[in-house]
Amino acid sequence: HSSDNTWDEIQRVKAKYEHKHDIKIYQQTGKGKGDAVRQGFSSATGDVLMILDSDLTVKPEDLTYFFEAVASGHCEMANGCRLVYPVNSEAMPWLNRMANRFFAWLLSYLLNTKIKDSLCGTKVISKTNYLKLEANRSYFGDFDPFGDFDLLFGAAKLGLKIKDIPVRYVPRTYGQSNIRHFREGLVLLKMCLYAARKIKFT
Repeated sequence: HSSDNTWDEIQRVKAKYEHKHDIKIYQQTGKGKGDAVRQGFSSATGDVLMILDSDLTVKPEDLTYFFEAVASGHCEMANGCRLVYPVNSEAMPWLNRMANRFFAWLLSYLLNTKIKDSLCGTKVISKTNYLKLEANRSYFGDFDPFGDFDLLFGAAKLGLKIKDIPVRYVPRTYGQSNIRHFREGLVLLKMCLYAARKIKFT
Protein backbone atom coordinates (compact mmCIF):
# COMPACT_ATOMS: atom_id res chain seq x y z
CA HIS A 1 0.00 0.00 0.00
CA SER A 2 1.53 3.25 -1.16
CA SER A 3 1.95 6.27 1.08
CA ASP A 4 2.66 8.86 -1.65
CA ASN A 5 -0.89 9.61 -2.87
CA THR A 6 -0.67 7.03 -5.66
CA TRP A 7 -4.38 6.21 -5.38
CA ASP A 8 -5.35 9.88 -5.67
CA GLU A 9 -3.18 10.23 -8.78
CA ILE A 10 -4.71 7.11 -10.33
CA GLN A 11 -8.19 8.51 -9.79
CA ARG A 12 -7.14 11.84 -11.30
CA VAL A 13 -5.77 10.20 -14.45
CA LYS A 14 -8.85 8.00 -14.81
CA ALA A 15 -11.14 11.03 -14.61
CA LYS A 16 -9.02 12.89 -17.18
CA TYR A 17 -9.02 10.13 -19.81
CA GLU A 18 -12.17 8.10 -19.18
CA HIS A 19 -13.94 9.83 -22.09
CA LYS A 20 -11.31 8.29 -24.40
CA HIS A 21 -10.63 4.93 -22.76
CA ASP A 22 -12.50 2.32 -20.74
CA ILE A 23 -10.35 2.54 -17.61
CA LYS A 24 -11.06 0.33 -14.59
CA ILE A 25 -9.24 0.87 -11.32
CA TYR A 26 -9.23 -1.26 -8.18
CA GLN A 27 -7.84 -0.63 -4.74
CA GLN A 28 -5.90 -3.63 -3.49
CA THR A 29 -7.41 -5.38 -0.47
CA GLY A 30 -4.38 -7.55 0.27
CA LYS A 31 -0.66 -6.82 0.33
CA GLY A 32 2.28 -7.28 -2.05
CA LYS A 33 2.73 -7.35 -5.81
CA GLY A 34 1.68 -10.97 -6.20
CA ASP A 35 -1.64 -10.30 -4.49
CA ALA A 36 -2.16 -7.19 -6.64
CA VAL A 37 -1.52 -9.15 -9.85
CA ARG A 38 -3.95 -11.90 -8.86
CA GLN A 39 -6.62 -9.37 -7.89
CA GLY A 40 -6.14 -7.44 -11.12
CA PHE A 41 -6.26 -10.55 -13.30
CA SER A 42 -9.42 -11.81 -11.59
CA SER A 43 -11.11 -8.47 -12.32
CA ALA A 44 -9.89 -8.15 -15.92
CA THR A 45 -12.41 -8.62 -18.72
CA GLY A 46 -10.09 -8.74 -21.76
CA ASP A 47 -8.88 -11.80 -23.65
CA VAL A 48 -5.18 -11.07 -23.00
CA LEU A 49 -3.77 -10.21 -19.56
CA MET A 50 -0.65 -8.06 -19.16
CA ILE A 51 1.65 -7.03 -16.31
CA LEU A 52 3.75 -3.87 -16.55
CA ASP A 53 5.62 -2.47 -13.55
CA SER A 54 4.55 1.10 -12.82
CA ASP A 55 8.13 2.36 -12.37
CA LEU A 56 8.41 2.39 -16.20
CA THR A 57 11.72 0.53 -16.24
CA VAL A 58 10.13 -1.23 -19.23
CA LYS A 59 8.38 1.00 -21.77
CA PRO A 60 4.61 0.47 -22.19
CA GLU A 61 5.13 0.48 -25.97
CA ASP A 62 6.98 -2.83 -25.65
CA LEU A 63 3.74 -4.56 -24.64
CA THR A 64 2.88 -4.68 -28.35
CA TYR A 65 5.56 -7.35 -28.90
CA PHE A 66 4.23 -9.41 -25.99
CA PHE A 67 0.66 -9.18 -27.25
CA GLU A 68 1.62 -10.18 -30.78
CA ALA A 69 3.58 -13.19 -29.52
CA VAL A 70 0.59 -14.50 -27.56
CA ALA A 71 -2.17 -13.48 -29.98
CA SER A 72 -0.35 -15.01 -32.98
CA GLY A 73 0.13 -18.34 -31.21
CA HIS A 74 3.94 -18.16 -31.15
CA CYS A 75 3.71 -18.76 -27.41
CA GLU A 76 1.14 -19.19 -24.66
CA MET A 77 2.97 -17.00 -22.15
CA ALA A 78 5.31 -14.13 -23.03
CA ASN A 79 8.04 -13.49 -20.46
CA GLY A 80 10.08 -10.29 -20.45
CA CYS A 81 13.86 -10.64 -20.71
CA ARG A 82 16.03 -7.68 -19.63
CA LEU A 83 19.36 -9.41 -20.21
CA VAL A 84 19.58 -9.45 -24.01
CA TYR A 85 20.34 -5.77 -24.62
CA PRO A 86 23.05 -3.87 -22.70
CA VAL A 87 21.74 -2.87 -19.26
CA ASN A 88 22.40 0.47 -17.60
CA SER A 89 24.09 -0.15 -14.23
CA GLU A 90 21.73 2.37 -12.62
CA ALA A 91 18.77 0.29 -13.76
CA MET A 92 20.27 -3.04 -12.68
CA PRO A 93 23.50 -3.18 -10.62
CA TRP A 94 25.90 -6.05 -11.34
CA LEU A 95 24.80 -8.00 -8.25
CA ASN A 96 21.21 -7.93 -9.45
CA ARG A 97 22.29 -9.10 -12.91
CA MET A 98 24.19 -12.02 -11.43
CA ALA A 99 21.24 -12.98 -9.22
CA ASN A 100 18.83 -12.76 -12.16
CA ARG A 101 21.03 -14.99 -14.30
CA PHE A 102 21.35 -17.51 -11.46
CA PHE A 103 17.61 -17.75 -10.85
CA ALA A 104 16.93 -17.94 -14.59
CA TRP A 105 19.35 -20.87 -14.85
CA LEU A 106 17.83 -22.56 -11.80
CA LEU A 107 14.25 -22.18 -13.02
CA SER A 108 15.18 -23.36 -16.51
CA TYR A 109 16.50 -26.55 -14.92
CA LEU A 110 13.53 -27.02 -12.59
CA LEU A 111 10.86 -26.30 -15.21
CA ASN A 112 12.59 -27.95 -18.19
CA THR A 113 12.00 -24.71 -20.09
CA LYS A 114 14.66 -22.25 -21.24
CA ILE A 115 14.14 -18.95 -19.40
CA LYS A 116 16.70 -16.15 -19.61
CA ASP A 117 15.13 -13.80 -17.04
CA SER A 118 12.74 -15.13 -14.40
CA LEU A 119 12.27 -11.88 -12.48
CA CYS A 120 11.23 -9.38 -15.14
CA GLY A 121 7.88 -7.92 -14.10
CA THR A 122 6.53 -7.79 -17.66
CA LYS A 123 4.52 -10.90 -18.52
CA VAL A 124 1.55 -11.59 -20.80
CA ILE A 125 -0.83 -14.56 -20.91
CA SER A 126 -4.28 -15.17 -22.37
CA LYS A 127 -7.24 -15.03 -20.01
CA THR A 128 -8.16 -18.60 -21.02
CA ASN A 129 -4.76 -19.99 -20.02
CA TYR A 130 -4.64 -17.89 -16.88
CA LEU A 131 -7.96 -19.33 -15.72
CA LYS A 132 -6.51 -22.82 -16.20
CA LEU A 133 -3.47 -21.79 -14.18
CA GLU A 134 -5.69 -20.28 -11.49
CA ALA A 135 -7.76 -23.45 -11.25
CA ASN A 136 -4.58 -25.44 -10.59
CA ARG A 137 -3.06 -22.93 -8.15
CA SER A 138 -3.93 -25.10 -5.15
CA TYR A 139 -1.20 -27.50 -6.32
CA PHE A 140 1.42 -24.93 -5.36
CA GLY A 141 -0.55 -22.87 -2.86
CA ASP A 142 -0.30 -19.15 -2.19
CA PHE A 143 3.48 -19.17 -1.84
CA ASP A 144 4.70 -16.34 -4.08
CA PRO A 145 4.60 -12.74 -2.75
CA PHE A 146 6.00 -11.38 -6.05
CA GLY A 147 3.77 -13.06 -8.65
CA ASP A 148 6.54 -13.95 -11.13
CA PHE A 149 7.25 -17.51 -10.00
CA ASP A 150 3.56 -18.19 -9.47
CA LEU A 151 2.93 -17.60 -13.18
CA LEU A 152 6.06 -19.39 -14.39
CA PHE A 153 5.52 -22.46 -12.19
CA GLY A 154 1.86 -22.64 -13.14
CA ALA A 155 2.56 -22.27 -16.86
CA ALA A 156 5.24 -24.96 -16.74
CA LYS A 157 2.98 -27.32 -14.81
CA LEU A 158 0.31 -26.93 -17.50
CA GLY A 159 2.87 -27.43 -20.28
CA LEU A 160 2.32 -23.96 -21.75
CA LYS A 161 4.88 -22.69 -24.24
CA ILE A 162 6.86 -19.85 -22.64
CA LYS A 163 8.75 -17.40 -24.85
CA ASP A 164 11.26 -14.75 -23.76
CA ILE A 165 10.61 -11.29 -25.22
CA PRO A 166 13.67 -8.97 -25.09
CA VAL A 167 13.07 -5.56 -23.51
CA ARG A 168 15.30 -2.56 -22.92
CA TYR A 169 15.54 -2.02 -19.17
CA VAL A 170 16.05 1.59 -18.09
CA PRO A 171 16.39 3.36 -14.72
CA ARG A 172 13.10 3.98 -12.92
CA THR A 173 11.59 7.43 -13.43
CA TYR A 174 10.49 8.04 -9.85
CA GLY A 175 11.33 6.94 -6.30
CA GLN A 176 13.47 4.07 -5.10
CA SER A 177 13.06 0.32 -5.24
CA ASN A 178 11.58 -1.37 -2.17
CA ILE A 179 13.46 -4.61 -2.89
CA ARG A 180 15.52 -5.98 0.02
CA HIS A 181 18.02 -8.07 -1.89
CA PHE A 182 19.29 -10.52 0.75
CA ARG A 183 15.95 -11.17 2.41
CA GLU A 184 14.03 -11.50 -0.84
CA GLY A 185 16.81 -13.60 -2.35
CA LEU A 186 16.22 -16.11 0.45
CA VAL A 187 12.50 -16.07 -0.30
CA LEU A 188 13.25 -16.82 -3.97
CA LEU A 189 15.51 -19.72 -3.00
CA LYS A 190 12.78 -21.17 -0.79
CA MET A 191 10.32 -20.91 -3.66
CA CYS A 192 12.75 -22.72 -5.96
CA LEU A 193 13.17 -25.53 -3.43
CA TYR A 194 9.41 -25.75 -3.14
CA ALA A 195 9.08 -25.96 -6.93
CA ALA A 196 11.76 -28.65 -7.05
CA ARG A 197 9.66 -30.84 -4.76
CA LYS A 198 6.45 -30.11 -6.64
CA ILE A 199 7.69 -30.34 -10.24
CA LYS A 200 11.17 -31.75 -10.69
CA PHE A 201 11.34 -34.49 -8.09
CA THR A 202 7.75 -35.70 -7.75
